[in-house]
Amino acid sequence: MKIKDIIKRQGKSLSFEFFMPKGEEGRSLLVETIRRLEALSSTFISATQSAGDSGLKNTRRMVECIKGETSLEIMPHLACVGRSKSELRHTLEDYRGLGIENILALRGDLLQGTTKFPEGGFSYAKDLVKLAVSLKAFSIGVAVYPEGHMESPSLEVDMLHTKEKIDYGADFAITQMFFQNHFFYDFMERAQKAGIQIPIIPGIMPITDINRLERFSQLCGATVPGTLVEKMEKAKGSTDDARKIGMEFTIKQCDDLLKNGVQYLHFFTLNQGEAVIKILDSLALKPLL
Repeated sequence: MKIKDIIKRQGKSLSFEFFMPKGEEGRSLLVETIRRLEALSSTFISATQSAGDSGLKNTRRMVECIKGETSLEIMPHLACVGRSKSELRHTLEDYRGLGIENILALRGDLLQGTTKFPEGGFSYAKDLVKLAVSLKAFSIGVAVYPEGHMESPSLEVDMLHTKEKIDYGADFAITQMFFQNHFFYDFMERAQKAGIQIPIIPGIMPITDINRLERFSQLCGATVPGTLVEKMEKAKGSTDDARKIGMEFTIKQCDDLLKNGVQYLHFFTLNQGEAVIKILDSLALKPLL
């Protein structure tokens, strides 16, 4: 079923992002984790795509795995950078043949050591959205950035580009991770002023490790509260204490979103389903379950 139709019917959404692990043992653990999340009335599972041909192959393997082992809707990520239009069309047609009805259309990042986008393909996610729309088979999601895309010169320009790719045919959007909710609320206000009316799903990364937190925040440009970093640094000698601090922060973040009327949550699980389950169990308000 298409995600846009599920959200319209339910008025809410609870979803989770995973990547394809290595080895049969990792695959078995992934399926077990997803089955546990399936019991929480999950709306969909998204499958990430890393760079290169192996990344696309791994995403397809995960799509087949989840589709074969669970009843959940699966949404593969598809990045257009580095691929020709014919390759992208072939991939979309392949997913359509597998019975996939949802896609997350992304630009993707340039390969390390390169500074220009390859000729003959797409340079922007909006062009991939347009291609996916032409096949008349998918509910299409796109990424949006509460603090603005790292390459955007201003929040105003970022919103113009955001509106453009949504106008090309996106049905819903998932935000980049953020750690201070005011960025999300400010983004929603800008989106409303720009006339954006599709569901915008906040992307949440459970905080379990200070090094991982700092690494991901640097990669995506998300601002991490200095007080949180200070607390986790002080507890660095105890993995359990640092993890507890991070988890409590994420729980409070989600609780604040729910109390402010947010009806959608998307968790970047990093394949750590147990952390997400604990967060959901700890929330004071659970309108999504």
